[in-house]
Amino acid sequence: MRSEQTATAVAISPCGDSALRVTVDGTDTDRVWTAVHRLAGWLNHGLIHPTVTAVPTYDAVLVEFDPYCTTGEAIASHIRSWDTTARQGEETGGGVIDVPVLFGGAAGPDLEWVADVVGKPVPKVIDLVCAKEHLIRCLGGPAASAMMDGPDFDVPIPRLATPRLRVPPGAVSVAGRQAVIGPVAAPSGWRQIGRTPLDILRTDADTGTNADTVVPYRPGDRVRFLPIDEATYTDLLGTPMGYRHDD
Repeated sequence: MRSEQTATAVAISPCGDSALRVTVDGTDTDRVWTAVHRLAGWLNHGLIHPTVTAVPTYDAVLVEFDPYCTTGEAIASHIRSWDTTARQGEETGGGVIDVPVLFGGAAGPDLEWVADVVGKPVPKVIDLVCAKEHLIRCLGGPAASAMMDGPDFDVPIPRLATPRLRVPPGAVSVAGRQAVIGPVAAPSGWRQIGRTPLDILRTDADTGTNADTVVPYRPGDRVRFLPIDEATYTDLLGTPMGYRHDD
């Protein structure tokens, strides 16, 4: 019972004049992550105040508010009244997205290096990357990159000593115990092992989803990587990324 209580204990601290940082404490990382995203979902429903926006990470929530309409003290009081007990149907689980990936070569310049660190041949590294569904934990910069659990490597993957100034859109990279898909070209210190031909960033509001959605995934979704060859990569180039539809 003790772990149940500590896993959902929250600490609230100011973050400038118009935001709060709410940290969820606990030793069970999955339980902490679940509580963080439940809290963010509760805040983003607008029940506290329509000007409040919550951005969840791994173990904390950034709560932004309009200081002309409310105060940090008022928001903090509401958060302290939040029911930390998860209810049935409040799970943060989402859909599955199949992501074809061209591994190695120019698409994955660090693949062989990662294989050396892991101590396995390149085909086995690709097998490990594609062996499971990777849970998206949060959206990071730039442009809502999909930050997810990494492959089941025996060792964490070190980052580049000097980050690259430009990694192309669709890059699939690993670092530490995590993996990421980058929607746009950007600098990165992660180890790029492949690239997807799918079009990720949504700049057209007419996408059949919420107009504020700029990427086709959210925390709680899962990603399954699928190895492809260069011909298939070319054929799929520009295809919109989306959820798997099981027949």
